[in-house]
Amino acid sequence: MHIRVVNPNTTRAMTDTIEQCARAVAGPGTLLDAVTSEMGPASIESHYDEALSVPGLLAAIRRGEADGVDGYVLACFGDPGLDAARELAGGPVIGIAEAAMHTAAHVGRGFSVVTTLGRTVGRAADLAERYGMRRFCRGIHACEIPVLALDTDPDARKIVVEACREAVEVDGSDVIVLGCAGMADLCAQVRAEVGVPVVDGVAAATLTVQSLLTLGLRKSGLGEFAAPPPKPYTGALRSFGA
Repeated sequence: MHIRVVNPNTTRAMTDTIEQCARAVAGPGTLLDAVTSEMGPASIESHYDEALSVPGLLAAIRRGEADGVDGYVLACFGDPGLDAARELAGGPVIGIAEAAMHTAAHVGRGFSVVTTLGRTVGRAADLAERYGMRRFCRGIHACEIPVLALDTDPDARKIVVEACREAVEVDGSDVIVLGCAGMADLCAQVRAEVGVPVVDGVAAATLTVQSLLTLGLRKSGLGEFAAPPPKPYTGALRSFGA
């Protein structure tokens, strides 16, 4: 099986980190690669960023279909463009927030999400509601570290660990969900220092896609997730039309 991880922002260094974490859990018979969006924001930290990341994401999905990819991981915790990507893809498309929250609910009674900037907390709450996870989600906490600073700020790891520790204490949760694809490589460190299960959505989504494909499950082609009806698009989006 061929799984492609799509980073909807345009920062290749983040894609490299994401790919390493996904490869670490992929099975021996799985071909896995990761791609960086060719258009859009350098990082995704607002509704505006999310909206403008979607065309690049969809272009990556369309290329994946031409390449014979079997399933996709959408590697941004806002899960931008997830429904549209499912319309284009023949196989499963799993967002990392979706996968992380469901996985966390399997290993504890309640989880806390630790994310980057406070302005993204509302989006995470909306997704918890959408995915039926509100009764498990006991709190959403921001580190106030910009996404790209996760790789450049020498204090970033310490700040994330302390935020996770505080979240467990304040919320009474027993699982941590890391709320950014750029935190994927912090999973083991947070687990060791905080002492609770820590879920990285990149790994969780990779294994979810792999499991669905192993079960022979692909996307339903009926109803809402059928291929979008062909029509002309104009301007900068001309290439997205039929």
